[in-house]
Formats: sequence, structure tokens, C-alpha cells
Amino acid sequence: MKTTELTCIVCPVGCALRVEQTDDGEVVSVAGNTCPRGAVYGKDEVLHPVRTLTTTVRVQNGERLLPVKTDRPIPKEKLFAAMEKVNALSVLAPVKIGDVLLPDLFGAKLVAAANLGPSAKENV
Repeated sequence: MKTTELTCIVCPVGCALRVEQTDDGEVVSVAGNTCPRGAVYGKDEVLHPVRTLTTTVRVQNGERLLPVKTDRPIPKEKLFAAMEKVNALSVLAPVKIGDVLLPDLFGAKLVAAANLGPSAKENV
């Protein structure tokens, strides 16, 4: 039997979870959660962890950075490969919130998280 201790990140409570797995990896119990979402999080976190990627990309016409994020979580083990693709990217202003910058980043879209006008005065 394998036991993993986690802090749930689904809500601000931050429950201390204890996930027990059989030797072949099957989850047999999740304890410590105060809501059903915590049990789902604990099971998913030990079996297939995912994360929403938030970072910045370079803007071609200026010394600015544009905040970006994935529109859904991607596999945690793909984060470094995803960052290699993001770091190779630069965008041309103007950009609007929600503009898709990379259509397929390990199953998610990389989207702009802010408006970016052609000049620094027009950033919102």
C-alpha cells in the first residue's frame, strides 16, 4: 500500500488529503477532504496531475510582455515542453483578451490574458 499526502487546491480551505493506493496504483481511498471535490482532486492528482499554464510571451514591436494562459489544464509532465514552445513565441500587437496564440498546446489553447494595444499607453 502506498500513501500520498496532499493539500487540496480546489478551494481556499486547503484540506490535508491522504490518498491510499494499492501497489499497482489503484486508488482505494481519499481521506481528509471536507467536500466531494477534494476526493476527486486527490484521486486525479495521484493518477494524472494537470495544471493550467500561466506565463508571459514577448511582444515583437516593443519591450513588453503579454500575459497568457492555457484555456484548460494540460498534463503536468508536459509543462516544460509547453514552456519551450511558449518561449519560442513572440506576438505582434495589438492583441485582445482571448486571442488564440497557439491553437494546440498539448490539448489546450494558449490565449492572451490581457489586451495589448500597439503602444504601451493602450494596454488595458
